[in-house]
Amino acid sequence: MDYNSRIKSDQVDSLFKAILKLENMEECYRFFEDICTIKEIQAISQRLEVAKLLRMNRTYNEIEEKTGASTATISRISRALNYGADGYNMVLDRLGYPKLDKDE
Repeated sequence: MDYNSRIKSDQVDSLFKAILKLENMEECYRFFEDICTIKEIQAISQRLEVAKLLRMNRTYNEIEEKTGASTATISRISRALNYGADGYNMVLDRLGYPKLDKDE
C-alpha cells in the first residue's frame, strides 16, 4: 500500500525510514533528543495524550486540565481523529486504546 500524503517528499521519506530503524525506547529518546527540541517532543507527546483521552470520551475541559492543551489543539486533534488520515486511530488501536461508544 502506498499512502499518498500531502507531506510526502524524499526528505520526509528519509526521516520516516530513520525512525523505523530505531529498535527500542532508549534509541528513540536519543534520536528524538538530537533531532527535536524539548518543546517539540513535548508538543507531539501532548497531542498523542489528547488523542487517547478523546478516544476515552473525556470532555474538552477534562483534557485541557489533564494535558494543558488548548481547546483549539484539542479541537484540531478531534478533527484528525474523525476526518484525518487515520494515523492517530491506527496507532491508538495498536497501543490497545479501544474506541468507546459515545454513551460509555
